[in-house]
Amino acid sequence: MAEHGCGAIIITCIDYRFQEYINKWIGENFLPGTYDRGAFAGAAKSLDTIVEQVGISAKLHHIKKVVLINHEDCGAYGKEGRIDQHIKDLKKARQRITKQYPIFEIDTFYLKLDGTFEQDF
Repeated sequence: MAEHGCGAIIITCIDYRFQEYINKWIGENFLPGTYDRGAFAGAAKSLDTIVEQVGISAKLHHIKKVVLINHEDCGAYGKEGRIDQHIKDLKKARQRITKQYPIFEIDTFYLKLDGTFEQDF
């Protein structure tokens, strides 16, 4: 089997309301075929799953960058869905991934209902 790879994995929530914004943002920031993409309810809230997927992407596709996108009004968070909880979870995810993969670049975002991306928590 031929070796293949990409530069990054982009992990988002599954929420349909944000896919248009996410797709547009990805199209503006990544070339086709340069990233893996994963979607899980709550995104960074699903930390064990995310770390597992980052590991698979690293092993199979030799990524060097992780992008995590949480969003406003996330049903997976329920009553805990305040921005401060999202920031806490994004920071926790960054720390855990950095500990396991210290050379990876990690970008974190909080996506608002109006399509605005706030970066790096």
